[in-house]
Amino acid sequence: MTKILNNISLKPYNTFGIDVKAKHFAEINSLTELSNVLNNKPNVPLFILGGGSNMLLTKDIDALVLRINIKGISIESEDEEFATIKANAGENWHQFVLWCLDNNLGGIENLSLIPGNVGTAPIQNIGAYGVELKDVFISCEALNIEDQTIRTFTKSECNFGYRESFFKQEKNKGKYIIISVKFRLSKKNHKLNIDYGAISSQLQAMGITSPSIKDISKAVISIRQSKLPDPKEIGNSGSFFKNPIISKSKFEELKANFPDIPGYKVSDDQVKVPAGWLIEQAGFKGKTFGNYGVHKKQALVLVNYGNASGEDIYKLSLLIKKTIKRLFGITIETEVNIF
Repeated sequence: MTKILNNISLKPYNTFGIDVKAKHFAEINSLTELSNVLNNKPNVPLFILGGGSNMLLTKDIDALVLRINIKGISIESEDEEFATIKANAGENWHQFVLWCLDNNLGGIENLSLIPGNVGTAPIQNIGAYGVELKDVFISCEALNIEDQTIRTFTKSECNFGYRESFFKQEKNKGKYIIISVKFRLSKKNHKLNIDYGAISSQLQAMGITSPSIKDISKAVISIRQSKLPDPKEIGNSGSFFKNPIISKSKFEELKANFPDIPGYKVSDDQVKVPAGWLIEQAGFKGKTFGNYGVHKKQALVLVNYGNASGEDIYKLSLLIKKTIKRLFGITIETEVNIF
């Protein structure tokens, strides 16, 4: 039977490297172990932990923390054009991307080097460089914590939005544990997505004119590594804020005052503005506050340089939000979940 441990530091289990304690802790390596723990757990709330990459812990967790570590990748079905791949929740996301590339399966190469695990990817509808998880998502299996039944959620049932899903909505939070995810990936005639961000110029710098999916992955990795700190070296959770979507009229108004403001058309009357640009203009890029601050190369990333508390970083995020609101009249939201 899986052992439930007491008063365990979560510092190794969150990419910010915040040292808070879990009242109870168990690592789950199989569905049987999960069932055993749920049937024999102490009478406390549950806290589900995947790769620990999209969270900021601001206090000790007075709950049973379950670290979902169920592994396994398999090809469920395939035809000449596409393959259906099932990956279990505990698989590291980037290692899963590399496995797909080694098997010449296309569709998620632009999502290379995103931290976290497969099981948490649908919750956030992870995305980067013009691609989102929902673009290749078929379904996921999730365990209902209350009655331990396993339900399959289709793409439409997941209600994906920009860094949003059914699982992230307040009324559904903490009710399900994602066990596995199925993806539809291409086997040939891969649809290459190289128009977003600096991918084209990076491929050019690499001397590649006819890129493969592996080339695109290498370009994305190179761009990310040049901008984003490695959580193993500097505690961080990647992009801390979402890029705000504002009305076209609001964007035009800002353009009059800030001619250099970048914007990407979302619809006929909506524009997405890079939060990193707003934060940089507000003077926060590279700013340090003792042992924490804003990364010097990417203003979207808040960092823990030493033994900062989650509360310190949370207060910094509030200061940034308040400043952006005052300067630009834009409310930016956190992408990271705060506990």
